Amino acid sequence: MKTLLGSLMRSSLALCLFWATAAQAFDHSTWNGLLERHVRPIRGGVATQVDYAGMARERGLLKGYLDQLSAVPEADFRRWPKKERLAFLINAYNAWTVELVLSAWPKLESIKDLGSLLSSPWKKPFIPLFGKTRSLDDIEQGMIRAKGAYDEPRIHFAVNCASIGCPALRPEAYTAAKLDAQLADATRRFLSDRTRNRSDDGKLEVSSIFKWYGEDFQLAGGLRAFLADQGEALGLTDDQRRSLRDGSLEIAFLPYDWRLNAVR
Repeated sequence: MKTLLGSLMRSSLALCLFWATAAQAFDHSTWNGLLERHVRPIRGGVATQVDYAGMARERGLLKGYLDQLSAVPEADFRRWPKKERLAFLINAYNAWTVELVLSAWPKLESIKDLGSLLSSPWKKPFIPLFGKTRSLDDIEQGMIRAKGAYDEPRIHFAVNCASIGCPALRPEAYTAAKLDAQLADATRRFLSDRTRNRSDDGKLEVSSIFKWYGEDFQLAGGLRAFLADQGEALGLTDDQRRSLRDGSLEIAFLPYDWRLNAVR
């Protein structure tokens, strides 16, 4: 009996240790520090600029963090809680985007300068992750947006493409413990930016992100329902919200600004 009880206690302890380890699966503090030091909120925090020169001076720290990401076995990653996995992938995407910019800094005006006629910078395989060399698209399209993986449309306000038109690079790392609040805040800030989302002349003008990824917002009841729910951030009246829902308010998509989101 004592032997059985001891075995059960050891099994319970092992299980508790497993879940404790899973819940604290990855330390993003290095990336958090880089973001705090080199990402500058502008226009009341609805957008940010990146001090790439400062990032370049601490590129060794960034590469050390990227090496830590690369060292995570895929089997371990798959055992983490869902929010931990999503925070990891968002941070990975953003950190490797910064590294890609630094690979040509300061001789570029746009991340698109790193592509070619045959391939975009997002399809460039340069990221060692989970035993393969991957691209930014592999992380965003193949992992984060994979059907049934996370089903979270707010990731479009968290992943950053190093461009002025893109939602802000958050000046802190995403973490599982704060993920819901961080995604809600990132969404509100982006939609509150009147250079990228605004009501004008009887129509709603929004970022082209909503055109490119409109299908993802079906998870939130459809694009019109999502935007109506975010009416406060968009500065919409109650009548405009109703018009959005019933389809009578026109939606137009604004041109995207691909210039680098660098401190100027």
